[in-house]
Amino acid sequence: MRSGERAGSATRPRGHELSAEHMTVSYDGVDVVHDAAIQLRPGEVTALVGPNGSGKSTLLRTVARLQGARRGTLTLDSGTADAADGFDLTARQFARRVALLTQGRPTPGGLSVRDVVEFGRYPYRGRWGQADVGGAAVVERVLTLTGVDNLADRAVDQLSGGQLQRVWLASCLAQETGVLLLDEPTTYLDLRYQIELLDLMRDLADDGGIAVGVVLHDLDQAAAVADRIALLDAGRIVADGAPADVLLPERLSETYGIRIEVDTDPLTGRLRTRAIGRHHSRSERLHTSS
Repeated sequence: MRSGERAGSATRPRGHELSAEHMTVSYDGVDVVHDAAIQLRPGEVTALVGPNGSGKSTLLRTVARLQGARRGTLTLDSGTADAADGFDLTARQFARRVALLTQGRPTPGGLSVRDVVEFGRYPYRGRWGQADVGGAAVVERVLTLTGVDNLADRAVDQLSGGQLQRVWLASCLAQETGVLLLDEPTTYLDLRYQIELLDLMRDLADDGGIAVGVVLHDLDQAAAVADRIALLDAGRIVADGAPADVLLPERLSETYGIRIEVDTDPLTGRLRTRAIGRHHSRSERLHTSS
């Protein structure tokens, strides 16, 4: 990703709002997400956080239609036309509105970086190879935006995990959707690209009017990038609101099963968290006793 590059020039503002209500998801007859409701608004970043197994990735995959729901509604509203039932849209119609960056995508063999990014244009291609007007320009823009333009002709099976993650992100951005869903997108990225990805998410929301939903494990990253945070525990959303209203030490400690402190970073003014393990507690006791 290019430092200082803005996302607005690479995405076409569409302003879709995605709302899920009463979403219940089951595996082998056992409910793993219970009556969840989430609303992704244009121009906002919503982060889903919670312990392993809390259901955050399952919920994200369900609203992306990769996972079936036992019960619930999914609505897409552009604000300029009648709202659409997200479950009734064709795959192509849905893909023009919602893009998902999943975890652990397989590495395709025999393809270049540009080939993979061009996959993101499939919703705009005709059934008999009709031209994707403007598609080539979009591909070039997102290659630059994600910082992989210098790798465009390289085989994807020669890339590092972090490079491949950015290629898949570029493919999602090439869909030019109004909703972008990302499942743990900072996985495999070094510190620089983690921060640049968070900046890109904010640019997509602020400049492109995109509704961004992202699963994150890092609570500090969620506090830094999100307008809203949904905290999940055992398949239920136990809190949903502004970071300052959700990231409360008592609530986080109960949810994660470990003491978590929350304060404000004096440099950035943002919330920051600190999990207190056994060795931290011992150091505190020694410091106090001295």
